[in-house]
Amino acid sequence: MSEFMPLRNPVMIAAFEGWNDAGDAASAAVEQLGLIWDAVPLTELDPEGFYDFQVTRPTVRLVDGVTRTIEWPTTRLSVCRLPDSPSDVILVHGIEPNFRWRAFCDELLKIAVDHQVSKVIGLGALLADVPHTRPIQVTGSAHDEQTAVSLGLTRSRYEGPTGISGVFQDACVQAGIPALSFWASVPHYVSQAPSPKATLALLHRVEEVLDVAVPLGNLPAQADEWEAEVSQIASEDEEISEYIRSLEEREEQDEPLKPASGESIAAEFERYLRRRGPKPGGDSWR
Repeated sequence: MSEFMPLRNPVMIAAFEGWNDAGDAASAAVEQLGLIWDAVPLTELDPEGFYDFQVTRPTVRLVDGVTRTIEWPTTRLSVCRLPDSPSDVILVHGIEPNFRWRAFCDELLKIAVDHQVSKVIGLGALLADVPHTRPIQVTGSAHDEQTAVSLGLTRSRYEGPTGISGVFQDACVQAGIPALSFWASVPHYVSQAPSPKATLALLHRVEEVLDVAVPLGNLPAQADEWEAEVSQIASEDEEISEYIRSLEEREEQDEPLKPASGESIAAEFERYLRRRGPKPGGDSWR
């Protein structure tokens, strides 16, 4: 970890498997970030007291085909150095705990405070009545109105039970750490993992917040293949096809988005060019 210390104005990005992670879209987004940014392990939470191991069981893994080791379900944190950004990133990839949610959030908050985290971004995904043929809807919330407006967040109107993602975001705000969340809407009729189109939508939002290019690898092609496969399956069932058409019509009848001003379009285009433009000296930071 010495090569990462001290961290530069770190941003924490968190996703939790389970209730908060329809189609594994959010956890896949964090995994993608860890892969493309060469994440290095930082720490992990002691799972004792947070998880019911009869619900989320530990797993046995063979090492070198001989030695058996136990891997316990927990929440792991890793660090990424972003060479083209003034901020480093702390990734949180966890499993929604079964017990002691406030204590769980306190442990994550302590890590955030110790490393002087400047902002927390929560990623989630939910099942929704949306068609797979349209762009994935991403709703969200922010710690203040100005941030919400600047990110063009479509406010969620949801009220009801929440998951650890919502609880952790609230804990961050209460502790004085700016926190925002993005939720991708996964079509409920195709909720099986993976859901690359939703993962892609979340990563685009991460790009916007960090103002850096996120290498997407094969995700765009996987998203196209996913949509084509779902469309092919749906075409073989008239009832499903009719249902999807009704969802498409409902989206088209919704109130259209207000057109962006020329100034905001130009500013966003400039940010896009900065993220995607060639970087002097290549993309290596080591």
